[in-house]
Amino acid sequence: MASKEPDHEHREDEETPAADDEDTGAQVAPIVKLEEVDVSTGEENEDAILDLKSKLYRFDKEGNQWKERGAGTVKLLKHKETGKVRLVMRQSKILKICANHLVLPTMTVQEHAGNDKSCLWHAADFADGELKDELFCIRFASVENCKAFMEMFQEVAESQKSIDENKDASAAAESLEKLSVKEKKAEEKAGEAVATKEEKETEVENTGKPDNEKKDGEPASST
Repeated sequence: MASKEPDHEHREDEETPAADDEDTGAQVAPIVKLEEVDVSTGEENEDAILDLKSKLYRFDKEGNQWKERGAGTVKLLKHKETGKVRLVMRQSKILKICANHLVLPTMTVQEHAGNDKSCLWHAADFADGELKDELFCIRFASVENCKAFMEMFQEVAESQKSIDENKDASAAAESLEKLSVKEKKAEEKAGEAVATKEEKETEVENTGKPDNEKKDGEPASST
């Protein structure tokens, strides 16, 4: 009886397939050349003074309930020139803005009742492209992060008071300076007007003298 050849044995005439990743040395030029594009985030002139992961909620007045705005990173960004600070939060991965507003001197943040990892505050928010009065609630992974956020928020709000006071003082000084310049110009114009009037009066007096008026020391002609 003829024996059957095992399946795992290879025949001598079986060809070995070529490797798929064999380097042929050929160079293929790309069909489309992609150029590097600079993407602006709007944060180039700001420094992050706080950066924490969190989840944000807003209170829906119509539905009388909290609605999630998104989970991501909340930042406090300080402008390099003006010193103004704004709160910005973007959703993870898609980077959609879910909060964007200035931190003002009148703002206060308070701990959420019954949850020491969350806190609340009111703000005029611009995340949707128009100013809306919002009540926000933000939740952090730890109590420490929540406290750090609240402390920094309050510190920034306090610091904005001095900025506003300095601006008011500068504006007042500028107004006084402009007023002084106007008064000085008015005085100069008044002086010029008086000088012009005196010149005209002198000219009229000289013009009104009779021709036969004799100069001092000139003898009168005999008749």
